[in-house]
Amino acid sequence: MTPDPGLSTTPALMLVTGATGKVGRPFIDRLLSDVRYDRFRVRALCHNRKLPPHPRIECVHGSIQHRADVHHALEGATHVLHLATSKETPDDVMDVAVKGMFWLLEECRTSKTFRQFLLVGGDASVGHFYYPRSAPVVESQPHSAYPGCYALSKVLEEVMLQQYQIQYGLNSCCLRAPWIMEKDDFRYTLSFGDDVFGGPRWHELVGESKACEYVASAAVPVMLDPEDRPVRRNFVHVDDLVEALLLALDAPQVRNQLMNVCMDEPIDYGALGDYLQRTRGVPLVPLRTPYHSTWLDNSKAKFLLGWRPRYDMARLVEAAWAYLRPADEPRVVWYPG
Repeated sequence: MTPDPGLSTTPALMLVTGATGKVGRPFIDRLLSDVRYDRFRVRALCHNRKLPPHPRIECVHGSIQHRADVHHALEGATHVLHLATSKETPDDVMDVAVKGMFWLLEECRTSKTFRQFLLVGGDASVGHFYYPRSAPVVESQPHSAYPGCYALSKVLEEVMLQQYQIQYGLNSCCLRAPWIMEKDDFRYTLSFGDDVFGGPRWHELVGESKACEYVASAAVPVMLDPEDRPVRRNFVHVDDLVEALLLALDAPQVRNQLMNVCMDEPIDYGALGDYLQRTRGVPLVPLRTPYHSTWLDNSKAKFLLGWRPRYDMARLVEAAWAYLRPADEPRVVWYPG
């Protein structure tokens, strides 16, 4: 499974799982619009949703938890980008995250055309803001999932990939991302309404009456740790993550590497509140939570990929507040966290 020295001009077929999701759609759009990747065609393994027609996209219907579907989807594929995941859904998380990835890895291991496996992992595998940290979180940090099946599944994905590297020399790479933002996501992470994206669910912390009051005044929460210090939490914009994925394609220096891909600095909720108050005049609501500050270190991705995130706190805010949803694009929260 040694990388082909002529890979840059060799035709390639990339299987993308989770192709219709938050990362899959923009990744495929960028891949197909960039002349550097003209050699790539895309095969999307679709379960419920589909991609729009494109001459270089082939959609195959199936489920990642069925080996026959995975075998069919991987026939002739040279690359795999594994994005499919399952959140806090105990009934199917092991089928998707463990069994599904196992079938993918097994098919890659025995394939005559396979070249590279890319996995987007998550900082849930190291507990993101659930545990106090005395130093930045680097890739050698031991796994430490927080309670729940989703974080456990992210640990298992990383461990399975590492073992296939050790056992079979599988050419693969994991880009570990924190919370991925797009469009107006970041704005809605700060909502006191039922439309809040992810957690904490601020309206549940303050009660219905106060939540309605805060929604009416456009107030934003300032997340505090148990010692009443502003929490620092890690994010990445989907555009920055997609850029890192493209740079990792066929890059020999990322073979069998795990890299944190995130903003240069976590969002400091105190600084965020000050910025929003200064630029938008919004009232602030400090709220003590059980969460702790973390700092995900992205030095390794910078070093190996020559990658730099373009989004900092100000750009993330301005992009989210400037985004106007068209009438045919309602905000849909596919999962609560």
